[in-house]
Amino acid sequence: MGQVLFDYTKQDASGASCTAHAWARVPEPLKPDERLAWKERAAALLRQHDAVLVAHYYVDGDIQDLALETGGCVADSLEMARFGRDHASRTLVVSGVRFMGETAKILSPDKRVLMPDLEATCSLDLGCPPEDFARFCDAHPDRQVVVYANTSAAVKARADWMVTSSCALAIVNHLKEEGRKVLWAPDRHLGRYIQDQTGADMLMWNGACIVHDEFKGLELDLLKKQHPGAKVLVHPESPKSVVEQADVVGSTSQILNAVVKSDAQTFIVATDNGLLHRIRQLAPGKTLIEAPTAGTSATCKSCAHCPWMAMNALQGVVRCLEQGTGEVLVDEPVRGQALGCIDRMLDFVARNPGATQKPGFVKNIGAA
Repeated sequence: MGQVLFDYTKQDASGASCTAHAWARVPEPLKPDERLAWKERAAALLRQHDAVLVAHYYVDGDIQDLALETGGCVADSLEMARFGRDHASRTLVVSGVRFMGETAKILSPDKRVLMPDLEATCSLDLGCPPEDFARFCDAHPDRQVVVYANTSAAVKARADWMVTSSCALAIVNHLKEEGRKVLWAPDRHLGRYIQDQTGADMLMWNGACIVHDEFKGLELDLLKKQHPGAKVLVHPESPKSVVEQADVVGSTSQILNAVVKSDAQTFIVATDNGLLHRIRQLAPGKTLIEAPTAGTSATCKSCAHCPWMAMNALQGVVRCLEQGTGEVLVDEPVRGQALGCIDRMLDFVARNPGATQKPGFVKNIGAA
């Protein structure tokens, strides 16, 4: 079945949340003594405010370390959602991008949810405006609406299911087996990958992640020739020409587990390079090579890092706890409407633990 895309005209890149604005907000790197001082200050504030730090794999390594050192969590968006919901702390500090903070608030309305920088957003979220998406849904009432986690609370409020990259394949396959047709948003590459694997009838929004969309199939092929023994690990938000060359296609956590559990020693990794910090901690003897995002004439051969994720910093963790800035609010009835599709995903994963994990190296099906 060929891919059918709803061709939304993308947002104006000159707006307040453009990538140039994001990079302008990225803090200057801290010196070693400064990093230690900021970490100690942030740890003390987390204890003082009965708060827990929940961090995504793509944020700064110092924040990832702080989360683990203080009893928090470093994870992909699925585990971040579960951890924040189930943790006893009354304040959640979510280090990632805005949709992650919104998801935490949707699941934990009675908790205070803070973010180091509330303007840290996501190109997939920006590229799927709620009003346009609502019209898209209204035009196709016969389809189950399945949205990726990388969307706003308002978009989730229109959905039947929310999915993450670790469980999307299993959930869409479940819907196909039930004879359902799917309306998918927003990432076209992930949607195409799922459609190829399941054969589901999927109508897709035309969105993409600015990081994963930049990986180049031709350049990856050349890099593989330079490292013939390397295993290629690819996030399914990447273009088809990249996914087709993968030994493993999977979520951030699945890619990490593939490195840790494999006997292979060298890996080419096609995802945001923020993940490499945690992989190196868990698999210190392995060689990691960043997949190329540009050709030979470019000044940066692999620039795979989200500028909005880079806006997260230790200083922001301290600021949001000291000043109460960056609080995430999701008003009713949007929160309640969005909760349904998230709970449906979490219930499905709880009933089907194999939905997010597949043992061993299995080509192109998200092995971990």
